[in-house]
This record gives sequence, structure tokens and C-alpha cells, in this order.
Amino acid sequence: METTSDHPRMRAVILSIVLGLLLKAGLGQSMRPVRDFIKDPDSGWLELHRMLDSATNKVELLPGDSAKGAEALYHTQISTRSALGIVVYKTGGLLIDGGWIRVLGSGSARLPRCMPDWNKGKTFQNYGERPAYFLVADDAIGGFFALNLGELGKDIGAIYYLAPDNLKWESDFSNYDDFIWFCFTGNIKKFYGDYRWKGWQHDLDTMGGDRAFYIYPPLWSKEGKDIEKDLRRAVPMEELFNHTMEMRKQMGIQ
Repeated sequence: METTSDHPRMRAVILSIVLGLLLKAGLGQSMRPVRDFIKDPDSGWLELHRMLDSATNKVELLPGDSAKGAEALYHTQISTRSALGIVVYKTGGLLIDGGWIRVLGSGSARLPRCMPDWNKGKTFQNYGERPAYFLVADDAIGGFFALNLGELGKDIGAIYYLAPDNLKWESDFSNYDDFIWFCFTGNIKKFYGDYRWKGWQHDLDTMGGDRAFYIYPPLWSKEGKDIEKDLRRAVPMEELFNHTMEMRKQMGIQ
């Protein structure tokens, strides 16, 4: 997969706020009430819409539910002063490029996965624990995007991509804002290279945001490098994530 991380900074303080909250204020300690994390949400909401106005890619902002958003924010313990907090609190998620990339929010009919609920049992076991990373998005071919909190590398706060063509976590974006900016304006076609097939847009139309394509032979294998010849079957995202983690374990990938 090719990478990109170039875009203008919108708010330089975001990274320190996110990391401060994740590493000190809530996760791994007693959980603080949601009111502690609702900080000037209107400003963050306007910032997200300003980014949306600049989008050159197809972006669908899925409407959120206020009660579900508050619950999701409480479970993540992240401030709405961060872009991640705003997406979790105010949206049901984002569908990028027709749903090829799914950015997790508080969940919606078209993307029925709430970000903290999706992480529970994967990156942490119980709400209030500090995860080593947060799964924040994924794509239609079984790639996963995660906010690094220490386990994936020394660049805490970076967004890593678990690439299905090698099953390794790769540091592709400097932070969450950088990742969102890529989703809105980046060269998605270049990022995925040859891993899109003829008619992929039509195939996406028949698949919800809780499913992705299981590709066989797998993209990481020598036999699976020609996406046009590979078999593709839509499976639950949960099933694909567990399969990916098991393959990494069997292949000794850390």
C-alpha cells in the first residue's frame, strides 16, 4: 500500500489533547462522567464541516443519535475538543468513497458499529481500561486503521494501517486529523494501488458497513496478488477481524 501524510494542520493542539486524555485522564482509571468530555462541541462540529466542505472525495456523514453519541463518548473518555471525540459524539460514522473506507462513530443503520463497542473485546476487555491502540476505521478489503497508544510503535498518536497484503501494522498517518484529511482529500486510488477490481463500486452497493470482502487466495499470499482473479465473498467484519488476528498469530507476526 502506498502512503500519504501531507496536509495543512487545522488545530495543532488536537494531538496533545487526545493523548493527554487517553493516556492520563480516563482509560485505565475510574471512568469520569460524560460531562467532563463535552467541551465546546459546536466548535469541533463546525471544524469537521469545514473539512467536509473542502472534500474532493465522496464523503457521507452519517447522522448520529444524541443519546448513543453521549454513551459512546463516555465509553471512550475522549474530549470533543478532538476530531475523534467529535466523530464519536456527533456522527453515526463516515462512509468514504462509497463505503470503501468506514470511519467509526457512534453507529447508524448503514454503519451499525459503535467505535468503543467495536473495540471492546479486541483492544480492551472492559470499559475504563486503557487499550494499546484504538480501532477507528476499516475498509472493504479487510484493512484496519488504528490510533496507536503505544503498542504499535513509538509514534504515539499516529494512525496505523493493518494492511491485508502483508498483515503488518504500518504507520501511515501522523495523527487522526491527518487520517481524516486523507479520507476527505487524499488519493485513495493511489493508496490502494491494484487492490480494486472492475465493478467494485457495484459490489459495495450491496454490502453494509458491518461486512467486508474475504479475498481468496489472500492478498498476502503469492497466489493472491491478482485481485481480478481472486474470489471475493462478503463476510461479517467481526469474522474477518478475528481471522486476520489468527493468521498473524499463526505466521508469527508481531
